[in-house]
Amino acid sequence: MRVVLSNTSGVPLYEQIKEQVKAAILAGELAEGDALPSVRGLARDLRISVITTTRAYADLAQEGFITNVAGKGAFVLGVDSELVREQLLRQVEDGLTAALDAARLAGLDRDGVVEILDTLIATDEPEDAGAATTDRPTGHRTEGQDQ
Repeated sequence: MRVVLSNTSGVPLYEQIKEQVKAAILAGELAEGDALPSVRGLARDLRISVITTTRAYADLAQEGFITNVAGKGAFVLGVDSELVREQLLRQVEDGLTAALDAARLAGLDRDGVVEILDTLIATDEPEDAGAATTDRPTGHRTEGQDQ
């Protein structure tokens, strides 16, 4: 597992570690049961405080991504755990909220947003599932129309 930290990003170091470990777990780079580096070892490798790595691991455990086994270390939990699913759903909601904010700024109405979403879903489906349209929907909101 490779963790890259930035002192200039404005994001706390423990948060950067947490997000990178979560991303590695969700991408399958770290599998269920894999041991994480020790708190002290990771702190030494990253040249940061043990307090920082302890905070990152504690947050990951609280969110259901890892478990801490006394005297053994930290281990990756299965991605199918309920807490991980909640975390993923929260990410979907955050992404959709940002997309809706952008759609409002672009003047798209509900039908336009749904049309774009349908197009994105169709282009993500396997080729044999049906032809996907490549035209971008217009869906602009007309004057006086409710959102």
